[in-house]
Amino acid sequence: HEDGPEIIALISDEEENELKKTKIPETLPILPLKNTVLFPGVVIPITVGRDKSLVLVKEIYKKDRIIGALAQKDPKIEDPKLTDLYKVGTLAQIIKILEMPDGSTAVIIQGKRRFSLGKLISEKPYIVAQVDSLNDIKPTKNNEEFNAIIESLSDLSLKIIKLSPNIPPEASFAIKNIESNTFLINFISSNANVNIQNKQKLLEENDLEKRGIKL
Repeated sequence: HEDGPEIIALISDEEENELKKTKIPETLPILPLKNTVLFPGVVIPITVGRDKSLVLVKEIYKKDRIIGALAQKDPKIEDPKLTDLYKVGTLAQIIKILEMPDGSTAVIIQGKRRFSLGKLISEKPYIVAQVDSLNDIKPTKNNEEFNAIIESLSDLSLKIIKLSPNIPPEASFAIKNIESNTFLINFISSNANVNIQNKQKLLEENDLEKRGIKL
């Protein structure tokens, strides 16, 4: 599974509240991600190549389309077990499955909510595990330090868009109109030019202000 170009889907405060209401089931089918960390609200395309993962996405797409996306600690492992995955991931909805001209399968997924991994339920035909939901700790509205962080992150996101060949220039206008501070932080975390280990640390940070400072 590799991440492709970023797709921008912007989220309002209202939509963010809807994401928070997304119930996390007690168990989830788990999709291991090779070189990607998925953040809530963010929409990404991934290439699915492994048989187990193909079975998972095609089967779940016919049902409720809800999966658990977890990054692999070592992307070289072809058949990862639960212990090969990080303990914090993101509940995701499969938006679309695309059969590509070269025979590969691309899947577009959107992150919904963070979860922590519990115990293994089954490994065949794909991994199913128990999960617990994680909630963000948000600063108060009048927190001046946090507001200053958001302002500088907004500027940073505009630079990311200018430098990224895959993101359309009109996204700059959209970024200026992002209502949700949580989504802004997650959008930048997703696009930050840092390795998977550091992106994973950002995902694992419950405190939104600390996540913003780490960026």
